[in-house]
Amino acid sequence: MTHFADMIEGYRRFRSGGWQEQRDRWNELAEGQSPKVMVIACSDSRVEPSQIFDTNPGEIFVVRNVAALVPPFETTPGRHGVSAALEFAVQFLKVEEIVVMGHGLCGGCNAALHRTMAGAEPGRGGFIADWIALLDDASDTVRAEHSDIGSREAGRAMEMAAVRVSLANLRTFPCIQEKEARGTLKLRGAFFAISDGVLHVLDDASGDFRAAA
Repeated sequence: MTHFADMIEGYRRFRSGGWQEQRDRWNELAEGQSPKVMVIACSDSRVEPSQIFDTNPGEIFVVRNVAALVPPFETTPGRHGVSAALEFAVQFLKVEEIVVMGHGLCGGCNAALHRTMAGAEPGRGGFIADWIALLDDASDTVRAEHSDIGSREAGRAMEMAAVRVSLANLRTFPCIQEKEARGTLKLRGAFFAISDGVLHVLDDASGDFRAAA
């Protein structure tokens, strides 16, 4: 297992290898960033967007949280971390695409489907319960459509439904509505299956996820 001491060793390898090999790139990045794509992904340690998409530093602006969720637009007091990152990416970095990437075997989606965090206190699962409550309606639908919610089919349906929820919530943001209407911003849904390493992309026309070519 990797601990911080192992990570420092990894840094030393990076400093003498990758960083040296891309000195021009790092010099450019010292002046600022201009990614064209924002990726909203899960915090799960098995799902690293830069590795899955084989990107270089500075190419994608990434936000990660439990179940890759986006809350709907709201102006209530609070610390809106995802909304702040979204605002920065859209209004200041002017990204041209936003990708919501869910994944297989997602713990947050599993908890939403099975209601395992219901009633938990903050610090003992309550923060998770409040967060994944964003999926309550989607969970109701999946539970109604699958007699065995413990099956992998039900689990994947929940995971893909979560991507659709986040995409729908993205479209409640006025800045996204405006840019999508003008054609300067594109929203995309994706799903990475950990078990076989296949990326699935949401087809806008059919509403189905299809394996990327």
